[in-house]
Amino acid sequence: MKFVIIGGDAAGMSAASRAKRNKPDLEVIVLEKTQDVSYSA
Repeated sequence: MKFVIIGGDAAGMSAASRAKRNKPDLEVIVLEKTQDVSYSA
């Protein structure tokens, strides 16, 4: 299963890390229009 997140800010990266913790076999894709993403999730 694929999980697509739009936005690589703190909320998007928190959602990505939570999704992977809850379901490790999930394919998580984060889409961000800039080159900057949050590392504090």
